[in-house]
Amino acid sequence: MVRVAVVGAGYWGPNLIRNFSACPDTELVAVCDRDEERLAKVLRPYPGVEAVDDFDRILRRVDIEAVAIATPVHTHAPLGVTALEYGKHVLVEKPLAGSVAEAEQLVAAAKHSGRILMVDHTFIFSGPVQKIKQIIDSGELGDLYFIDSVRINLGMFQHDVNVVWDLAPHDLSILDYLVGRLPSSISAFGTSHANELADIEDVAYLNLDFSDGLLASFHVNWLSPVKVRHFIIGGSNKSIVYDDLEPTERVKVYDRGITISDDVETKRGVMVGYRTGDVWSPHIQGVEPLAQMVRHFAECIRENKQPVTSGEAGLRVVRILEAAQRSIKAQGGRITISGENLLRHAA
Repeated sequence: MVRVAVVGAGYWGPNLIRNFSACPDTELVAVCDRDEERLAKVLRPYPGVEAVDDFDRILRRVDIEAVAIATPVHTHAPLGVTALEYGKHVLVEKPLAGSVAEAEQLVAAAKHSGRILMVDHTFIFSGPVQKIKQIIDSGELGDLYFIDSVRINLGMFQHDVNVVWDLAPHDLSILDYLVGRLPSSISAFGTSHANELADIEDVAYLNLDFSDGLLASFHVNWLSPVKVRHFIIGGSNKSIVYDDLEPTERVKVYDRGITISDDVETKRGVMVGYRTGDVWSPHIQGVEPLAQMVRHFAECIRENKQPVTSGEAGLRVVRILEAAQRSIKAQGGRITISGENLLRHAA
């Protein structure tokens, strides 16, 4: 069993604590948080787990092999880099870091230490996303034309990051997993209504261009009166609609689209035919994504293999987030995304 400590007992920490405690491949040894009262409350159901208020004590313990960091974004890089330098394997809550420079520091520290660096892109381990990945890789959709994502709800407001850094990592990580490469450029718009003085955007729209016919758009919003979680993928042959709030049929495959004649004379007339076929919903395995993520983290440590949501995957998402922020400040100016634009490393 991999002996783990969770750092941070706030919003996301209790979810990690529960899953590391339940996972048959991990042993939760300690939880670290500066708020002793909150720490005592969170650990009440786990009497065998040690409460620690000093991160240095976690680092110095040789019996702790890995740490899971669930703290504010601006602390991810300093805590993660230090843990890696102490020889710990590191799991970081999304996003990986608050800037490309910090994310690169984490990736470099992991390579230098020879330890596993993984980012908690939980949706990658969900049944619907795994099924969508299988369908795309099979070639059933054909060429990908567009991806439209909507992730909106009322709250909860963050004080250290805007709505793009809070909500978009979920869908950008799904995009990265399905497509496997960076977009070539991005244009983004965002505005602040509830916290104008802090200049924290609560509504934003992102448009990503892959320069090969594929466009992706994302709408993230803390002000919506309704909660929506839609992810639509359009292909040359078929399309997929993924509704994460649908209780039974969260993924639907549509055999609908257009057909363009190969005949030159027909093309001159811009003749487009419409195809309406079946709609089907594949069986989705009912597993908790976070439980799958924790088991994968332990498996990567034991077998010394690259995680599906590796530090490099986290870095790609941060590249998009940082470029989106620059575009928002430039009133939607299109930003070229630099850095590695190759296919993902195989898991």
